[in-house]
Amino acid sequence: MTQGSYYQFCPVAMAAEVLCKRWTMVLVRELVAGSTRFNDLKRGVPRMSPTLLSQRLKELEAAGVVVRVPVPGEPGINEYHLTPAGEDLLPVVKSLGVWGQRWVESNLSLRNLDASLLMWDMRRNLDPTPLPKRRVVVKFHYPELPSTRCNFWLVVEPAGSVDLCATDPGFDIDLYVTTDLRTMTTIWMGLATVEQAQEQIDFDGSRQIARSMQQWLGLSIFASEKNLVAHAR
Repeated sequence: MTQGSYYQFCPVAMAAEVLCKRWTMVLVRELVAGSTRFNDLKRGVPRMSPTLLSQRLKELEAAGVVVRVPVPGEPGINEYHLTPAGEDLLPVVKSLGVWGQRWVESNLSLRNLDASLLMWDMRRNLDPTPLPKRRVVVKFHYPELPSTRCNFWLVVEPAGSVDLCATDPGFDIDLYVTTDLRTMTTIWMGLATVEQAQEQIDFDGSRQIARSMQQWLGLSIFASEKNLVAHAR
């Protein structure tokens, strides 16, 4: 038994010893979502220190949840891939997210605003289908944030790949989106639509891309789940 053990033979207790340490399930969420490299994992958990991230990855590797794979042609660079045991956590992560979306008060969630994490999740889930079949650049501006952290660029390539930039990538911008971080997070969580929040959003640029924003915007995979907190009271 390791330090912090529950000293119980119950499978729930044994699983909790592996998965319920601080940040571990959030890290597993990133792995399940497809991030494999250390820097990408770090962008998905921006408030987790690199030292703790490295420690948790080693613990998950020791537990047989992930395997570290050297990247060919890139000395010293590894990727972290889920093992069959790790892949079995997909329904666990989904169930936790569904429960949180349904039963955690949305106003509590909206106190934990993080522009970098929001934009990273938007990049991951963005649907390029409604966009023009060329490079499309959308700049998001959050005026209430410090000048060094208030701008983000989503770059959608013709093949469908999406990149997120925190500095100007130097491409022509198709659409400028200016809004506050709470409004954008509310839309991403599925608590409001772009149309419902339009008074809090300023668009400048392509009307076509602006009009189709609800279709291409990368929402949370739990956005379709209705919050049931009010009905439980």
